[in-house]
Amino acid sequence: MHGPRCPSRPLLCFCLAALLAPAACDVPGCARAREESAPAASTGTSAPAAIAGAAAQAGPARVVVEARAMGTSLVVAAYTSEAMDEAAIRGRLDKAIAEIRRLEGLMTTWRPESELSRVNAAAGRSAVEVSPESLEVIEKSLWIGERSGGVFDITFEAMHGLWKFDEDIDDNVPPRDDVERARGLIDYRQIAIDRARRTVMLARPGMRMSLGGIAKGYAVDAAARVLRGEGLGSFFVQAGGDLYIAGKKPDGSRWRAGIRDPRGKDASDYFAMVEVEDHAFSTAGDYERSFIKEGRRYHHIIDPRTGFPASESRSVTVWARDALTADAVDDAVFILGAEKGLELIESIEDCGAVIVDRNNKVWVSKRLEGKVEVLRQPTDGV
Repeated sequence: MHGPRCPSRPLLCFCLAALLAPAACDVPGCARAREESAPAASTGTSAPAAIAGAAAQAGPARVVVEARAMGTSLVVAAYTSEAMDEAAIRGRLDKAIAEIRRLEGLMTTWRPESELSRVNAAAGRSAVEVSPESLEVIEKSLWIGERSGGVFDITFEAMHGLWKFDEDIDDNVPPRDDVERARGLIDYRQIAIDRARRTVMLARPGMRMSLGGIAKGYAVDAAARVLRGEGLGSFFVQAGGDLYIAGKKPDGSRWRAGIRDPRGKDASDYFAMVEVEDHAFSTAGDYERSFIKEGRRYHHIIDPRTGFPASESRSVTVWARDALTADAVDDAVFILGAEKGLELIESIEDCGAVIVDRNNKVWVSKRLEGKVEVLRQPTDGV
């Protein structure tokens, strides 16, 4: 469960050479190839048409669109084909970005007119009608809240202002008494849903909810549905640490994703790789929005049982059939720790995980055995 107002997620270190080059990503050449095949600039523009046309003659050419939404970086990519040139691909990728932004408008807590903000404003007073999309994400949140024993709880937003890990990062640790008062308003079981009327209500005044720990997964899936509906079968959609990969590369090989070293030097420093096809990944980590004080790392993934940052894990990468499930599960596993977290993982169909625990030990779930290649031990450190 993410801490108060946490719009971004730690990036899953994705090996862009694997995504964007037609050759399989062999580990020794991956970093070099990544530099040669960097994504398009943040404007979303690609190579001039003449260059793109020449590439198309030589074979499938990549098209990448980058943007920002939901407080994080978006990257959407696909290849040209005989049926679709660069302009056709780009138009379809832009539609996927537009869908993510549409969903952001429904589910953000940063805009007072959003559905989530209206639910929060009416806490303890009245139910609020929401869209089918928001209702689906809230119901998925309650599902993982129940399955995880309450360690994933979207009503953590009651702690807003106590911990500051976003652009307003502040290394002040809140007084325990303040944390306990706010924690008394955290309880996902006090969210009332009326499916027939499509309404949501928070039972007590002062309660708040945020979908910051799960909405990006839903948005990634929605963008993927747009691309499939537009006739694309091989692509990837990434929103921060949430990623969905569809199909295979044009040469028939699977995509390969790199899993970031939580104490590595940067986002391109990964300790493991995995082949992916028609599955999602989501990563929860303690390394991007954090501070170290008196030898202890404080970060944005808050354990609702204590009101303080969870301490059992350094990073958790969850593999699942869809990004919503992966996004729902990764924070819960992070908070539970390796042993209990893997019990949860194994109880969910078509779900796997790679965990770096508090002692820097790597755990790989049964469903990912033989799929994950651990390149080296992750870097140690606070």
